[in-house]
Amino acid sequence: MNEIRQRLKALRLELLRRNLDAWYISGTDPHASEYLPDRWQTRAFLSGFTGSYGIVVVTHEEAGLWTDSRYFLQAEEQLKGSGIKMYKHRVPDAIPPEVWLAKKLTPGSKVGFDPQTVTVSGFHNLSRFLDEAGINTLETPDLFEKIWENRPDLPQDKIFELNPSQTGLSRKDKRELVVTELKKYEADFQVITALDELAWLFNLRGSDIPYNPVFTGYGIVGKNEWILFANGAKIPVELKARLEKEKIGLAEYEDFFTWLKSVRGKKVFIDPGSASYSVFSTLQADNKIADGNSVVSLLKARKNSTELEGYRQAMKKDGAALVAFLFWLKENVAKGTETEFTAGRKLAEFRSQQEAFVGESFAPVMGYREHGAIVHLNVGEKDALLLKPEGILLFDSGGQYLHGTTDITRTIALGEVTLQQKTDFTLVLKGMIALSQSKFPLGTKGCNLDVLARMALWEHGLNYGHGTGHGVGHFLNVHEGPTSIRQEFNEVSLQPGMVLSNEPGLYREGEYGIRTENLMVCVEKETTAFGKFFGFETLTLCPIDTRLIDFELLSENERKWLNHYHQWVHKELEPWVSPELKVFLEELTAEV
Repeated sequence: MNEIRQRLKALRLELLRRNLDAWYISGTDPHASEYLPDRWQTRAFLSGFTGSYGIVVVTHEEAGLWTDSRYFLQAEEQLKGSGIKMYKHRVPDAIPPEVWLAKKLTPGSKVGFDPQTVTVSGFHNLSRFLDEAGINTLETPDLFEKIWENRPDLPQDKIFELNPSQTGLSRKDKRELVVTELKKYEADFQVITALDELAWLFNLRGSDIPYNPVFTGYGIVGKNEWILFANGAKIPVELKARLEKEKIGLAEYEDFFTWLKSVRGKKVFIDPGSASYSVFSTLQADNKIADGNSVVSLLKARKNSTELEGYRQAMKKDGAALVAFLFWLKENVAKGTETEFTAGRKLAEFRSQQEAFVGESFAPVMGYREHGAIVHLNVGEKDALLLKPEGILLFDSGGQYLHGTTDITRTIALGEVTLQQKTDFTLVLKGMIALSQSKFPLGTKGCNLDVLARMALWEHGLNYGHGTGHGVGHFLNVHEGPTSIRQEFNEVSLQPGMVLSNEPGLYREGEYGIRTENLMVCVEKETTAFGKFFGFETLTLCPIDTRLIDFELLSENERKWLNHYHQWVHKELEPWVSPELKVFLEELTAEV
């Protein structure tokens, strides 16, 4: 922690040199990424906190880190002795960082921020509160360049290509779809800054960010513009030739802002939620700006039939690996030699044996006993708990396959369980089933459905702090916008082809955690005199631990859903598991 304090001291010296009273750190990169390459792990560098979300604010006297409920326990632990205080964010009565700054500083104070790493929306939110308090916001260079010795460079890994048989659409097809959508805004082109949008649009993938098959770059797409900005050394010769043959302009990553400065008299579309303030400020003087949810993001979220078939194949492979893992747990936990860490590595090993497996889709969460209550805890070898034939284990993990991305959570009994654990597990399961079975009209938002996953818990005075569902990419980021299922309002309605998670949970601090998660795709159900109605089709193939269910709490309809789900899981996975696991699979999916 002394190292963290030294870094804070170095940053405060920079603030003094620049006559700043505070610096605002978004904790992300120029592409608004959730997961980051080492170069942009600024939040972890300055605070020691390793969660995937958090804003840091440093004044001359105080420093704070704001994070959401997934990381409250983890942040409290990792920030001890650092001189940085943890503040709750995205919960009722929380004081967000911009409001905190407005209260802490006096009128005339100056708050600096790096416009590369603050989105347009983020800047407007920050400046709105500070302007009202008479506090100035000032653009600064990247101050980490001054205080971070031996800062990592951006990765140089090669970019690779997916063909239309995997993606369902060619680059040309995707460009035409984008151009059609841009006409609604009378925009000449869209600036692509989000890395998963760039990868989707150009049918390219990379490995610049752990768990996310993306590469660092920018893109321009419109009727007359079609440019990829990426490090040329990362593009193989054959791929470069194909891109050039398709009349795609290739430019270096470092030349992006030079190109933006040359744009005059255009109407440019940007997404204020992902485009950095640097992009906006570079373009605004000589061009008209149209903004909204990224056209590319919306197109990417609605998966085509080829992509959906890819998910289904990935789910079969993933399910086979998970059954092998469940059998391994059954055979090995009683030996007293396995830990949360070794279990996580074993699950990765089973996945790696599947054809077309590329890697994990996020750092696995293996939460035994009290660790299960720390929602996104990723334990290391030294701090992992020993697994014993008692209590419950929560594991949340996923795989990246060339044809799809998976994300699943199961909570299983390792031995005797309590009545409270059974009750909690069953209430969570009821919420998952309710959302799985929901039917809703065209135009329904995620926040309209979130209550379905929580109702059984609420009736018992219980709740969970995280969202219920997030979008999932097609061999892309495991967390994908623009839609979600959570209590907060999201203007993007649910549409056919969108793949989302369904993951209610319950966490008792110091005791255990429970979460059950399947992926599902939004599908059309019927059209009546009252309009179109949609619902969900479950994609994930893995048994649910019936030893943890209190069947007195399940309705006949819920029991029927569970049995139908298990029949389907058995039918789909039976050809994929080894002969010695077929009996085990039959036991796990037996009718109840």
